[in-house]
Amino acid sequence: MTVDWLIVGAGFAGSVLAERIASVRNESVLLVDRRDHVAGNAFDTFDEHGVLIHRYGPHLFHTNSQQVWDYLSQFTEWHPYEHRALALVEGQFVPIPFNFQSLRLLWPEDAARDLQTRLIAEYGSGVRVPILRMLQHGDAAIRELARYIYDHIFAGYTRKQWDLNPEQLDPSVTARVPVQIGDDDRYFQDRFQAMPRDGFTALFRRMLGHPNIQTRLATDYRNLSPSVQWRRMIYTGPVDEFFDYRHGHLPYRSLRFEFRHHAGGPFQPTATVNYPNSEPYTRITEFKHVTGQDVAGTTVAVEYPQPHRPGENEPYYPVPRPESAAIHEKYQAEIAALNGNPLFLGRLADYRYYNMDQVVARALKVFEEIEGGTSAGTGLEAGRAPTL
Repeated sequence: MTVDWLIVGAGFAGSVLAERIASVRNESVLLVDRRDHVAGNAFDTFDEHGVLIHRYGPHLFHTNSQQVWDYLSQFTEWHPYEHRALALVEGQFVPIPFNFQSLRLLWPEDAARDLQTRLIAEYGSGVRVPILRMLQHGDAAIRELARYIYDHIFAGYTRKQWDLNPEQLDPSVTARVPVQIGDDDRYFQDRFQAMPRDGFTALFRRMLGHPNIQTRLATDYRNLSPSVQWRRMIYTGPVDEFFDYRHGHLPYRSLRFEFRHHAGGPFQPTATVNYPNSEPYTRITEFKHVTGQDVAGTTVAVEYPQPHRPGENEPYYPVPRPESAAIHEKYQAEIAALNGNPLFLGRLADYRYYNMDQVVARALKVFEEIEGGTSAGTGLEAGRAPTL
């Protein structure tokens, strides 16, 4: 069998490109994934109680991109959902990211009003300020507030999540947990916020339903029969694994999920509650808040961060530190030497944390480059994966 394209990985990056290549270029695609399902980490499924759960933790779709929204809307209708989260702080639930509602819950009324005035005067209304930036402010009252947020909400959660202090991480990580100057308690402010009405897995199955796409699951591309040939390849898996770790392992953090079912009504007031302090887990997610599903009982996922061990657990979060960047640069040089075949993209192949909409946008951009003939390696002879 010979196909035009072999695509490794059936998550967002691989599946979007499979669909575009099949439907726009009318070329044949073999899509393979080591796991027994499509949708990558966005995979959702019904548990034994009939509750739709996300096997790899909560995935919440949000985007400001009209292009991404319109593209995915071809494959799903949407359930409107704006995410709100709480953190357990000194025995009470407060909204996060920390905002004026959180401030009024934790500070005396007059002090909270004074701090609101100071914060608006300094930063403006409706903006988000990274906590490490706020810690450096010259106003002692703002600095004291920032220190409280850092100590009670941010630092403990970060240490559990990353096994590092916040200052040891790239600023892009700390910027993901800002302070909201205002009362808006939504976790995201994106223009489009919704969940696929029938779930992510159903969206992927529709995306991959084109007759030009063959999908093989529970399959390692390195074990494909020698009779399988392809002209070009797209790789979305771990970049260090592709090169047999010749420059060392790229570090990741992993997660373990403990799913618990409760026969009664809602387990918690919002979809997600963070536990930044004494508990061994970081957060609990109740899926019915997210999906809007109407079914008896409820299922939650308790989330435990852990080190990544290749072959034993999943690599979730690239660890953004200078040491990681130095290793990644060596793999980028290896990629450049392959002259665009395979093409590498996705969270693992790019060694970059992407939101779902970002990886969809990246895949659509790569397809534009393929269409325009600007991606390297066009027209290579049919062949197998490089021997490395």
